[in-house]
Amino acid sequence: MRATSPVIVGRDEEIGLLSSALDAVQRRSGRALFLLGEAGIGKSRLVGECAYRAYGLGMPVLRGRATSTGLVVPFRPLAEALASRFRAAGTPTDPELAPYHPALARLVPEWRKDGSPGYPETVVELAEALLRLLSVLGREAGCAILLEDLHDCDTETVAVVEYVIDNLADLPILLLGTLRPEPGSALDLVRSVERRHAATVRELGPLRDDRVRALTGACLEARPEEIPESVHRRLAERAAGNPYLLEVLLADLLDTGRLRRTDEGWEAVDQPGGSVPSDIVRSWARRLERLDEPVRDLLLASATLGSQFSVTVLQTVTGFEDRALFTHLRSAVEAGVIAPDGAAPDRYTFRHSLTAEALISSLAPAERASLARRAAGAIEHAGQPLDEDGRQLVASLQLAAGNRAGAARQFAEAGRRMLASGAHGSAVVLLERAHPLAAETDRAAVAESLAVARAEGGDLDGALALADALPPVPARSEAAARRGLIHIELAWAAVMAERPADAALQVEAARVLLGPSPPPGRRAALVVVDGYLALLPGHGRPGPEPRDPAGSERAVREAAETAEAEGLPVVACQAWQLLALLRREEGFDAADAALERMLSISTEHALPVWRVEALVRLGANAFMRTGDAARLLSARAAATELGALLLTRTVDGLLAMNAVMCARWEEAQEIIDRSAEASARVGDRSAHRYLLLAGATMAAHRGRRRDMDRSLAAFRRAGGEQSLLVPLRSGLCRAFGALLEEDRERAAADLDEALAWEADHPSYYYLSGRYGLRPLLRVLAGDADRAELEEARATPGGCLAWNRQFLELASAVLLGREGDAAGAARRMASFDGRSAPFPVARHLGLRLVADAARADGWGEPVAWLRSAEEFFYGAGVQPVASACRAALRQAGASVGQHRGGWDRIPSPLRSSGVTPREYEVFVLLPERPGNQQIARRLSISPRTVEKHMASLLSKTGRADRAALCEFAAECAVEPA
Repeated sequence: MRATSPVIVGRDEEIGLLSSALDAVQRRSGRALFLLGEAGIGKSRLVGECAYRAYGLGMPVLRGRATSTGLVVPFRPLAEALASRFRAAGTPTDPELAPYHPALARLVPEWRKDGSPGYPETVVELAEALLRLLSVLGREAGCAILLEDLHDCDTETVAVVEYVIDNLADLPILLLGTLRPEPGSALDLVRSVERRHAATVRELGPLRDDRVRALTGACLEARPEEIPESVHRRLAERAAGNPYLLEVLLADLLDTGRLRRTDEGWEAVDQPGGSVPSDIVRSWARRLERLDEPVRDLLLASATLGSQFSVTVLQTVTGFEDRALFTHLRSAVEAGVIAPDGAAPDRYTFRHSLTAEALISSLAPAERASLARRAAGAIEHAGQPLDEDGRQLVASLQLAAGNRAGAARQFAEAGRRMLASGAHGSAVVLLERAHPLAAETDRAAVAESLAVARAEGGDLDGALALADALPPVPARSEAAARRGLIHIELAWAAVMAERPADAALQVEAARVLLGPSPPPGRRAALVVVDGYLALLPGHGRPGPEPRDPAGSERAVREAAETAEAEGLPVVACQAWQLLALLRREEGFDAADAALERMLSISTEHALPVWRVEALVRLGANAFMRTGDAARLLSARAAATELGALLLTRTVDGLLAMNAVMCARWEEAQEIIDRSAEASARVGDRSAHRYLLLAGATMAAHRGRRRDMDRSLAAFRRAGGEQSLLVPLRSGLCRAFGALLEEDRERAAADLDEALAWEADHPSYYYLSGRYGLRPLLRVLAGDADRAELEEARATPGGCLAWNRQFLELASAVLLGREGDAAGAARRMASFDGRSAPFPVARHLGLRLVADAARADGWGEPVAWLRSAEEFFYGAGVQPVASACRAALRQAGASVGQHRGGWDRIPSPLRSSGVTPREYEVFVLLPERPGNQQIARRLSISPRTVEKHMASLLSKTGRADRAALCEFAAECAVEPA
């Protein structure tokens, strides 16, 4: 007989906490709650109550549970949660979720497109996709995701849960999790989020005696005082306040007739030798004895498989025919022992995990081992290939049967398969289980796989420590070849993590193991990773190494061909990608040819990530050559369709920089706002740095120094000063910004700094000014001749649209200086066409060459100055606009007065009588410049600056210059 309470007893505070959290979620204030307690304490009942209340509020509810069978199943509770919601509803159609469908398809296989290879997304990408899904589901009424038994879940799930917790504060999401207080990653997470107040943790203790009485009455549908006092005492003593144990013990009393209902009410009946069992195991043993033998055997076999089990596997182990199997399952369900698993039609679950443990514990140790051995043998010899779950189940059974070596082999193979599928955290867990169990002869191979799993999972330090502890192997042996590949893979991980010193050590270790004549495939992989390593700043090699571009290109080309011949398409793609970078020095046609080959290989071998990588790089090259982002947009669409969120962020950075260079400010800001925070959340440092630099460059190109400085400070904090982006920071950003402040000396210094950095580091960023803006400034200053200019024009960087416009201007200045006015005019006509996509650079170029044209008597300097002055005045870049007006006056041209500008003055200053000219001085004061600096930036005399300063002091009521500067900083104004 079942004895289950229809109501929750003794948890009023917890129910109130859940109710408050649901109310907060409806107000778009995300909440994370965890219920912590021993098995049977009532966590699942509270989760059910939460689900009931959420349904009543119209909230979508997603509910999943981790498995307690010991299997490591990546994302199991998350997959169940999504399946519980979408099995009937199908794929969500909200357009906002379209980029995330491929990632979410890992959790819901029905969402995968037919014939579309899966993308091995990172855990963080999947977490971001889940967060977006929950946000969309909760848009109207909020959303609840309920995850039970997290103490049994995999490390990937823990990582996803942590990510969701850290980012749900302003989203309409309730995350409710339950777990036992058992050591592990889930408990570590819960304690961590509790310490930093990111989640509320409620520990459930045993029920007090009065609550035990109330619960007993609820189970028996009677008032507590109607229950015999002896029953209360026994239940309180044996159950120790645990609701589940109380219900099981009460059911045992009812089943054995020691508690029965009479006409007068409930009465306790003493039977010979029939005291209440002192152990829950004995209670379940007695209940088993009352079941039919086939049902008892089925339940024991089921418990051997865990608290959740597959009907198919159970049939393999028991050998029951379909009809008998389902008859016995139905009997077990009617007895209240098991129930169908609603999240998976082929699975059943014990009503409580303690039930399975108690059933197994009721057997003698030898009987348990024998049952586990028979089950493992039946599954292994069923004639069906074992998947990862099957291998783990067999491993667990082998371990229960005492076969440590057999368990190690299965755990190791399951771990390697997890590693191949991209589930790095689960691979680490399984391989760590296998390592101490493995026989001495197999332990090194397991450790090697574990080192790679740790590296690919982000624990590079742990991977390197494990690799250092590996036992030595004979040089140039098969074991050495395998070990050498491990070191190559660790070197690749170190290169991707931008840790050149560690990568160099791994490369050297591989060389020692492989010897002077390694197998062709190993040699190719080694050449490729070594080539990438050479591109990193501070690549960790002892002593200076002269660059040999031709030799490097030849070696990488041979590696690419060898990798193709050896059937190593990933290594081939890596090689062709590296070759495309090296070939940029020959020209972008050669680089694109390498990328086209990479695209062909990745398409032929169904390598979707590498295919999109090729499309992204082809798009980037097209954008740099022409300024047209069309192909880059196509690459982004391909990355989005694949679900490659990291690649999508990379493309977003390039698109943002393209928008900045083309002065599409709103578009650039929208991309940066959309992707900078997301790239930081998912830990994509490279894309994040580039997006931050794009933001700084936008501020510089708009003449907003303080915004640029703030963005560059964030860029530095993100590690930008140790990246390959340093030349762009100096040239494209800071130098360009200095020119918009009319500070050519500082711009030249920034460009020289970029050149010096590139002289010491191989660089394939060609927009740093080296091939365009710097030659122009040097020509204007009289420091460069035609030979220097032609050298820049002959480089691949000199062919890029952005650089070519400045080279055309420099050539025009030299021709005009030589008296060839017609030749200069032709160059200016060419500049006019090339600069059309870049309005800020176009008008800055006109401003820069106008003085030289007027001095040498060629071109139309007055018209150019008028055009530049009108553009920069309208753009609010006052220093250049003022310089253009001053140059027009020097040329004897009339200068129209702009009567506007009042709208840019804040109301308090405008009401105080501050004029547009005075406001131009005011906005520069937070930087505390001297009068000479202000005069130079606004192209006015120092005496005029003094007059404006005196007027500002009077109109604002400030006592002195320092107070006026502080007031300007408080106003937080930007230079107009």
